Amino acid sequence: MNHNLPMLPLDLELESKTVLKKLVGAHKALAELKCVAKTIPNDSILITTLSLQEAKDSSEIENVITTHDELFQNNSEGDFTSIAAKEVHSYANALRHAVHLVKENGLLTINHILEVQQQIEENNAGFRQVPGTTLKNEQTGEVIYTPPQHPDDIQALMSNLEQFINEDELSDLDPLIKMAIIHHQFESIHPFYDGNGRTGRIINMLYLVKMDLLSIPILYLSRFINQNKSDYYRLLQSVRETNEWEEWILFLLEGVEQISRDGIILIHSIKDQMQFYKNILRKDLPKIYSQDLLNNIFRHPYTKIEFVMNDLGIGRVTAAKYLDELVEINLLNKVKLGRENYYINPPLYRLLGSVGDKKAETT
Repeated sequence: MNHNLPMLPLDLELESKTVLKKLVGAHKALAELKCVAKTIPNDSILITTLSLQEAKDSSEIENVITTHDELFQNNSEGDFTSIAAKEVHSYANALRHAVHLVKENGLLTINHILEVQQQIEENNAGFRQVPGTTLKNEQTGEVIYTPPQHPDDIQALMSNLEQFINEDELSDLDPLIKMAIIHHQFESIHPFYDGNGRTGRIINMLYLVKMDLLSIPILYLSRFINQNKSDYYRLLQSVRETNEWEEWILFLLEGVEQISRDGIILIHSIKDQMQFYKNILRKDLPKIYSQDLLNNIFRHPYTKIEFVMNDLGIGRVTAAKYLDELVEINLLNKVKLGRENYYINPPLYRLLGSVGDKKAETT
């Protein structure tokens, strides 16, 4: 099917009773997530660890597979153990940089979107200029959708999307419904040769931050999409074919509610674990205890001497001594991987590995 994309806003009634009822639960969960996130003493802990988790899940949707071990062993500024790990870190860096831009400017522009895709793909190809892009069924190879091909059409649709995102007077729809429309429209424009899916999922987060529904980017819908991938692609295509939006909107609202609740559980668990570690440090190692040290071992599930040196502003010998003392009282596990020593925070590692699993427990 060839594209027949409308300009936004849509001339449709989208706030049905069913949608409005679902909005209540989604907004309540999202507001609680925003509130709970503020209880962590240093929000960089959540931004660093959870943006990597989102990057991992979002990349998996595109069949870029990495393990938690690969993910946490890498520093975004250093060498990478695999191409997949490098791609995931590129995604996380793109997300964090774009959030900074949106908060600084109060806008989510075409230039921001271009920057996101450029960081993810590490090229500056920009919007598609050459026709021939189609979306195919992965199993059968059948073409299921042909997005706009002419560069002028792509530019016009993206300019219209930029207006819809930033000019609130164009539509009085609830922001979560608008997010569902924005995501669908972007994925249907499919403006880039590569990286559309990952860029589109970052746009979701940026829009929520722009609308102040989140203060920091911690609603990671990629896990929900991964868990419901067939429904996600089915509903994307169904809207293109039928122009029936309700099921698609309800799907994303369910994702917002579920992932918000998972995030609330995770943040409470991280906070409880930090308090547990803080009490032990104050009791057993009062001479080396500091909030900065505690933050370090919860910002990096795999920390290392260089990370402690940078975060605490101390020398190598002192940083190594601190970490070895934490190993001695069983707060960290020391492992040698290649030529590097890593110091693993086992409870944090387990918590991040079980994001979305409500059985996550703390010590």
